[in-house]
Amino acid sequence: MTEIVLKLEDSRRLTGPNLFSAEAGAIIGVSFKNIDAEIVVEQWNRQVRILLDSLGWATEKTWSRIYSGGISLVISAPIDVLYAATEVNEAAWQLTMGEILAPSESNSTSVDIEKLQSLIQDESNPPLLVLEKAAIDHNICFLSDDDEASIGYGKSCQVFPVDKIPPVSSIDWSGIECIPVALVTGTNGKSTTVRLASAVAKAAGLAAGITSTDYIRVGDQILDTGDYSGPGGARTILRHPNTEIAFLEVARGGMLRRGIGVNKATSVVITNVAEDHLGEYGINTLDDMVAAKFIVRQAISLQQDLILNADDAGCVSFAKSLENKIVWFSWSLNNPVIQAHIKAGGGACYVDAGVIYSHRGGITTAVVAVNDIPITLSAAAKHNTHNALAVTALCLTMGIDVKHIRQGLSGFASIPENNPGRGNVFEFNGITAIVDFAHNEHGLNSMVETISNMPATRRLILISQAGDRSDELIKGLVQSSMKAKPDALVVCELASYLRGRELNEVPRIIRQHALDMGMEKEKIMLSDSPFQGVEKALEWAQSGDVLLILALTQRDEIIELLSTKVNS
Repeated sequence: MTEIVLKLEDSRRLTGPNLFSAEAGAIIGVSFKNIDAEIVVEQWNRQVRILLDSLGWATEKTWSRIYSGGISLVISAPIDVLYAATEVNEAAWQLTMGEILAPSESNSTSVDIEKLQSLIQDESNPPLLVLEKAAIDHNICFLSDDDEASIGYGKSCQVFPVDKIPPVSSIDWSGIECIPVALVTGTNGKSTTVRLASAVAKAAGLAAGITSTDYIRVGDQILDTGDYSGPGGARTILRHPNTEIAFLEVARGGMLRRGIGVNKATSVVITNVAEDHLGEYGINTLDDMVAAKFIVRQAISLQQDLILNADDAGCVSFAKSLENKIVWFSWSLNNPVIQAHIKAGGGACYVDAGVIYSHRGGITTAVVAVNDIPITLSAAAKHNTHNALAVTALCLTMGIDVKHIRQGLSGFASIPENNPGRGNVFEFNGITAIVDFAHNEHGLNSMVETISNMPATRRLILISQAGDRSDELIKGLVQSSMKAKPDALVVCELASYLRGRELNEVPRIIRQHALDMGMEKEKIMLSDSPFQGVEKALEWAQSGDVLLILALTQRDEIIELLSTKVNS
């Protein structure tokens, strides 16, 4: 007889809007074999409803999602008892397994209701819930975490320890305000978009708070370095007294692990969606990833602008099921999505005859010539034209005047100080070197298109990849590189990112696939690190050459080396 296998793989809190709803709650991930997943879900739903009713949580909701080899099982819960909610969900799972694996002995599988009630009581924080409801009633932004709760954003924000929340009647609600907040997500272009938007805000005289995978910043002050694209970074920026407008990079991982850290925003941008980081949290296909990226829409109402890429098939397809107010952006006025949307009275940003235009409320406005935006590299960097379009649409939504958008876009250069590791250009001795973080096929395609559009005597690409990517994804990077018909390929090891691979295993895959695609072996150089690879690239380079340096590690050292070349 085939053995049924059921296993609890993961249990965690969802502290904000998530893949399933705009409500907080608890999620478990389970794996299964040799059983119909629908049977598992049906039994879990039965058991969890019995538990929720017994605990006085009859109004809480449940959701489930079946994917290849696994199931996500979710319950909603009050924000003050999310740890206890995970215990409730796990208890329901134990009952479910008892019913499925040993139905004749199911009475022996029991749950200590009094213990669960005690956990809920110990964690319960009624003043926190009262504050949350009062904020909603006053239409004021509310944030909470394990340590603090806050109302309002920016200079009017008031922050309270969760165990010392004052009576809501003592709060002067008239002095609390919510600043404009944008959430930016997508596979590629997120960091550039928030930084470019902050330059526009600065041109308008506003101190922009931004979060990104490199740092967290208010105005010109970097508060800390590191990956702040999750909920913690968002809360820090929105609670900072100097933040007047916020552009928050929102990463896929944080949304799937905990949900969005912000439940009230002004607008949302989705730059694009491609296959990257598949296989995590049940996100196994491109369609799954599209749905994950669109979690951010939970932070806005149906009447607020959802800004989407009309040149991205995933965005266009998913948007057909939405009722949101959409503003589309595209490389071309002739994009059929743009044409149909404008005809229907919708808003859009697009390029026509080399100029970015905005169309809103039936009025078309010329914003700026693409060639006047430095990061487009005279229109060679088509992906940065996309980013500029997204920023144009976003900043108009946020109430910034066209003249300041023009000023901000035209003043933002491709230099490390503005946008470290994203299309940084270094010119010396007739050589052009571009440093970028492209780490997936979609991002590399954009950079390959960029260098292909640039005049060059010869072209070199420095490439590497982390060991946790599949062989097929690694080969996809090689295939993207070959589109540029490079005259040389520098293949680097990432010793600190082996992630289960043997030393030099990934470089061997890259080299062999390049050979299989027709690259001559004498044109392929191997290197122990990206920095050493750049040194080899510089030894190879001559006047007229273009070097694409994909700096996945040692970025700062590489930038310093190239800066020295520029200044020598």
